[in-house]
Amino acid sequence: MRVVTLGDEATPAQVRALVPDPRGVEGPVAQIVREVRERGDRALVDLTRKFDGVELDQPLVPPAEIDAAERDLDPAMREAMNTAIANVAAVAEAALGEPRRVELPQGQAVEVGEVPVRRAAAYVPGGRAAYPSTLIMCAVTADRAGVDEFAVCTPGGHPLVLAACALCGVEEVYRLGGAQAIAALAYGTETIEPVDVVVGPGNRYVTEAKRQVAGVVGIDGLAGPSELVVVASEGADPELVALDLLAQAEHGEDSLVCLITPEQEILDAVVERVELLADMYDSVADAPLAAVRARDSERAVRLADAIAPEHLELVGEEAESQAGTVRSAGCLFVGRDAGTAFGDYVAGSNHVLPTSGAARFQSALSPATFRRRMARVSLPEGAATRLASAGATLARAEGFPVHGESMERRA
Repeated sequence: MRVVTLGDEATPAQVRALVPDPRGVEGPVAQIVREVRERGDRALVDLTRKFDGVELDQPLVPPAEIDAAERDLDPAMREAMNTAIANVAAVAEAALGEPRRVELPQGQAVEVGEVPVRRAAAYVPGGRAAYPSTLIMCAVTADRAGVDEFAVCTPGGHPLVLAACALCGVEEVYRLGGAQAIAALAYGTETIEPVDVVVGPGNRYVTEAKRQVAGVVGIDGLAGPSELVVVASEGADPELVALDLLAQAEHGEDSLVCLITPEQEILDAVVERVELLADMYDSVADAPLAAVRARDSERAVRLADAIAPEHLELVGEEAESQAGTVRSAGCLFVGRDAGTAFGDYVAGSNHVLPTSGAARFQSALSPATFRRRMARVSLPEGAATRLASAGATLARAEGFPVHGESMERRA
């Protein structure tokens, strides 16, 4: 890892400048999306050969291959996946909103409820490794939300991802990655039916493609390269903090990793352990570590909140006591044992989270991502009479006399 030391005047912009601008691939992605939209399956075959070095016979993974992957699962892996599935399902079910009916003074009723989208899809990365955990986060949440059809795009079609698909009841899987997969899900091809919502994390190209097709389809948000900020105050264990930072660096060189602490002793100890342990794990990428010495714990938490990271850990009594002040984090982990890795796999919270500062306004993947709020209006006898005069007055003032007539005729 590359350690960059910053002082008390560090800004969120300085910290984020340590990783590439996620919008830096806008032009190339636009070309990929255009090719898929215009040439469909032929573009998918050509682009997969160009970017992945793979010749596609067909994008769709045969159901028999998915079933075989599930049968060949190691028992310990099967148990681990089932634990994750059960916990993610329990949290997702708890997040479902109940319909509410509002009776209004003029007699009308407005019922506000949620309806699931018909068809959704997940992008499951397959670059540095296989990510069955991401499949579980997306597929289980969509299922509990009530989605009718669920498709998956994953480069290569790794057996562990296919096995997770089988355990989650997903049958429609495509061996596709990159921006071309997002374009195919948004616009459709000869083989792939377009979806209503696309979810899942990815690299800068995948994230930019989701941004470019948003509006054609719904998206969960811009979940790009992974991020972790740790605020450590007195009492934090430098070894555990170092492991959490290194774990996040396993996601790749574009991952943003940051330590903020008012304690010089903690900063030095964490950096020392990071540099020592990084050489012991080949999986740790050359991601930048921003080591920030803050004036005090309160200022440290404020800076972390302003960065609005995907993951935020508060460790040490002073830092933990300020958990209630945090508004802008994809997911907040509080306390010595609340390592981000638990949230990535088995805690039950979702690991598809906003990145690049989007935690200021965007939430984690949840059943709400796959559901729309819809109002159902009913006007029983007499309600139209009591509402028409006010409604028609407003309509005519806006230059819409027929709107007014429509209401008055019912009075």
